[in-house]
Amino acid sequence: MLDVCYSPNYISTTHTNSMEKLKAVADALSTWQGIQFHEPETLDIEILKLLHDPAYVSAFQTGTPEKLAVMSGFKPWSEKHRDAVLSINAGQILAAELALKNGISANIAQGFHHAAYHFGGSFCTFNGLALVAQQFPDKKIFILDCDQHGGDGTADFTRRLDNLFNYSIYGLAFGCPTYERALTCHIHKDRGNFAQYTMAVHEGFQQALAWGADLIIYQAGMDCHQLDPFGSSWLTTELIQKREEMVFQLAKRHQLPIMFVLAGGYQPLPDLLKLHLLTFEAALKTYY
Repeated sequence: MLDVCYSPNYISTTHTNSMEKLKAVADALSTWQGIQFHEPETLDIEILKLLHDPAYVSAFQTGTPEKLAVMSGFKPWSEKHRDAVLSINAGQILAAELALKNGISANIAQGFHHAAYHFGGSFCTFNGLALVAQQFPDKKIFILDCDQHGGDGTADFTRRLDNLFNYSIYGLAFGCPTYERALTCHIHKDRGNFAQYTMAVHEGFQQALAWGADLIIYQAGMDCHQLDPFGSSWLTTELIQKREEMVFQLAKRHQLPIMFVLAGGYQPLPDLLKLHLLTFEAALKTYY
């Protein structure tokens, strides 16, 4: 059974479908065989004050000052949205535990990699990727980020957490920096091709192996799909499916525990749902 973390508490109304799509994915998976759901509890906000600037976390907790509380881009502030974000991040920790135990897991979640220490941004409130590194200090956490936008917030966190490595394959740079444990591979959204993408994924796994990673967190972004407003013109649905299969096959071959999250995607919800389900199909096909 594929361990999947999800709670109805993950959901809050947004203008981007960012949380609405989480329910759509969970509802679809509820009809599948081979899925074992796990419902996380809410996260103690004091844990986030160890990861992010306490002033920012307190603003998000209370809604005051409002400008700081809504830095992620979700407006207006609400208790429901706050509680959804806390539940999603609790799911990050639970999913990491399950992946380390059983080899693979998922959290039906997104909204992490642009959040930096002092504030969130671009619909990322807290960096749930760095959170896993903080909560598992004796494990080396490797981020394979295949969102169309580079994981700039996670890259910054590699300078705060010695057990975090960020590897971003992206089409839109979004100011993503490189550091000792934050590497990037830019594949042009119009002049790139899947051969380049394949090489980049393999290079990511080689980096993970050389570093001695204990867990890979895979950001299975769908905003790189050719029909997405931010997408790469050459990256078709069939190639997305090949990407998903490749990632899981490599993780299994190298016996690297892997946890995955949904990451970006901005197409109409019915179309986006089909893409996100490809990731779960590939995981089940590879491991079960």
